[in-house]
Amino acid sequence: MDTNPSDQMARAVREALADELRKQTTKQRRAALYYSAAGAAGLYAGAALVGCLVLLLSAAIPAWAAALVAAVALAVAAVLLRSAARKERVPPASAAVPPGTPPMPPQAPDHGAGARP
Repeated sequence: MDTNPSDQMARAVREALADELRKQTTKQRRAALYYSAAGAAGLYAGAALVGCLVLLLSAAIPAWAAALVAAVALAVAAVLLRSAARKERVPPASAAVPPGTPPMPPQAPDHGAGARP
């Protein structure tokens, strides 16, 4: 056992921090699990809605055409959402350099007239 008070204090602080991190990690894992479950439920709800749309359209047109219409509508929605996401994205600071430009080495310091070329 440590007899040095500073070692005892350091060990107590480490244990308290580890306990707090463990509690926070447990909470964050639970929240991530709930978000994942909500996303999966939303995905299945969307699939059921598309199935309902296909069945509704198949009353007026053949089933294969109804499925094709639904697929095209989903593809258009995906493209619109992607373009909206790209407009919201902030370009990185290095966006001024065109892609494919080789990296430039840093400038060598100027040592005056006696420097070698």
